[in-house]
Amino acid sequence: MSEIERHHYDVVVIGAGGAGLRAAIEARELGKRTAVVCKSLFGKAHTVMAEGGIAASMGNANPRDSWQVHFRDTMRGGKFLNNWRMAELHAKEAPQRVWELETYGALFDRTKDGKISQRNFGGHEYPRLAHVGDRTGLELIRTLQQKIVSLQQDDFAQHGDYEANLKVFAECTITDLLTDADAVSGAFGYWRETGRFVRFDAPAVVLATGGIGKAFKVTSNSWEYTGDGHALALRCGAALINMEFVQFHPTGMVWPPSVKGILVTESVRGDGGVLRNSENKRFMFDYIPEVFKDQYATSEQEADRWYDDPEHNRRPPELLPRDEVARAINSEVKAGRGSPHGGVLLDVSTRLSAEVIRKRLPSMYHQFKELADVDITAEPMEVGPTCHYVMGGVQVEPDTAAASVRGLFAAGEVAGGMHGSNRLGGNSLSDLLVFGRRAGLGAATYVDSLGARRPTVRETDVDAAAQRAISPFRAEHSADAENPYLLQQELQQTMNDLVGIIRTADEIQLALKKLDGLRQRAQHVVVEGHRQFNPGWHLALDLRNLLAVSECVARAALERTESRGGHTRDDYPAMDADWRHVLLVCSQHTNGSVRVEHQEQVPMRADLSGLFELDELKKYFTADELPGGTD
Repeated sequence: MSEIERHHYDVVVIGAGGAGLRAAIEARELGKRTAVVCKSLFGKAHTVMAEGGIAASMGNANPRDSWQVHFRDTMRGGKFLNNWRMAELHAKEAPQRVWELETYGALFDRTKDGKISQRNFGGHEYPRLAHVGDRTGLELIRTLQQKIVSLQQDDFAQHGDYEANLKVFAECTITDLLTDADAVSGAFGYWRETGRFVRFDAPAVVLATGGIGKAFKVTSNSWEYTGDGHALALRCGAALINMEFVQFHPTGMVWPPSVKGILVTESVRGDGGVLRNSENKRFMFDYIPEVFKDQYATSEQEADRWYDDPEHNRRPPELLPRDEVARAINSEVKAGRGSPHGGVLLDVSTRLSAEVIRKRLPSMYHQFKELADVDITAEPMEVGPTCHYVMGGVQVEPDTAAASVRGLFAAGEVAGGMHGSNRLGGNSLSDLLVFGRRAGLGAATYVDSLGARRPTVRETDVDAAAQRAISPFRAEHSADAENPYLLQQELQQTMNDLVGIIRTADEIQLALKKLDGLRQRAQHVVVEGHRQFNPGWHLALDLRNLLAVSECVARAALERTESRGGHTRDDYPAMDADWRHVLLVCSQHTNGSVRVEHQEQVPMRADLSGLFELDELKKYFTADELPGGTD
């Protein structure tokens, strides 16, 4: 085997989305030599798909907003399964991270008095999303990239080398984390263009790889989202939590087939768009859950008044948390009241003028006009649920973003706990900024604690990783040879049909049986050609990750015998207070199979539980957990 390219860094960040770039900036500013390794082109991270805005209680649109209200909304959205400490840190620090972006050069939309504009979004009590039209994620990535370039220019001025302390390795995939005595020692991967192997010797690794959407047939996620970080963490001994909770965004495009799953931002509903069924009825009024009855309008008149007078009216039910809206749409379609192509109608054309729509929602206007030949200023859009986000991820310590394996950190969608059983729209961008920074800080602090005693990479581990990577080329061309594309299609269909938006024990058990069969067959995957420019080989390596995360989702979904947030069991349709304080923790056996264990949630601090009315807590907590016990 040819010599393996080798690099030495203090911190290696895997992923170049918002969380990865913010972590890298923090680590570099704290004096650490930092590498950013990204699977696709630099700047093409999935963060650019986040359109609506960054949730932060800045109080620009309503001065009554505060971190306490944001914290309450986040806990309510997650049905109180959230790691409350993460939710607290997130709510407190999100405004600072937004203002910080401005100092980096971000150009936000402004209010009439010059403040950063904030818009309404589902599940948020006040207009809270700082935004740039409906292209906020793109502006966030552009801004963080520019900050990276600025830091590299500083290094050039000081060292004569732009990449002296911060280098981006684009189109490079990490296939294995390397460890030494249960501590991270580095990472192993390959260049996607040439297929040549590369190793990074580093005592700290930050996972910022995003989600698992490509395990499902219909998803808003792009090709990179194959659960890489989740699986890397599993294989090196870290735990995943909350993997049963997969968010199906309620409004993905359903027509034409070539664009099925592409996201329709929640901003459409936040700015006045309404959902109608084939009978032209605004059906969301029929689906307001009991726990939200006091906060949402029960008539069209009150809902419409809310846009102009939110102080004296309740919000429209179209702005319920995403899990509630997705289930409602699913129910309407199942009842035969869906749109012609199996969704429902999202109408903003009769609510706002064409000029306002084009100004507030330029990307949505362009997306539908160019891709579906639909003019959203003149006709409704056909939308339906699409796999969008996984609430589950690597279990981390909230303040440092550290995983249970020394030297391993995680931030953004790959980290679990922050969102509980369901994420509110807009909380993703603020989550990745808050915890991206904390992961970079945690990694830098950890490296400082090591001094000169750093873990070392074992050459045998590097050789083993290389052998695993090239095994699809060496498989025998026998009758049981498998095609990676067909296996992925079967995997996606299995997850879509049996572990999707509505679940039952029988279906999940069937899914697990199929997943076990797919795992066995994946050992016989064969790819043709060479390592250069070989997408079949890339997918063969991704399959190992997809199968691992899919099994985690299915096993945890089977174990949780209730419906909560993004996890709906038809055979257990109610929320169960006894399950609220139980986390399901996934870890991996040496043979690659997944085990699930129960872990008690840490009780919420009294000052935080005191932010809620007792009557609200009674809807979620057992009698023993309530303040004052059973009194």
